[in-house]
Amino acid sequence: MNAQKLVKPVPESAWFKSSYSTGSGGECIEVAATPGSGRVHVRDSKDTAHAALTVQPTAWTAFVGFAAR
Repeated sequence: MNAQKLVKPVPESAWFKSSYSTGSGGECIEVAATPGSGRVHVRDSKDTAHAALTVQPTAWTAFVGFAAR
């Protein structure tokens, strides 16, 4: 029996880059919030073919608050 959940792909139009992204390379992420799923997806903007990290909105809010310090 396979216990994995089927994950619907996130549409490309849902992804947005960090406002701190300069567009000249370096470390940058893209984020997509998917309404209705209760999830926030985070991926490497330089390598979008790899799987995204998926977290609860409360975890994402806590992370952003911590990173903004």
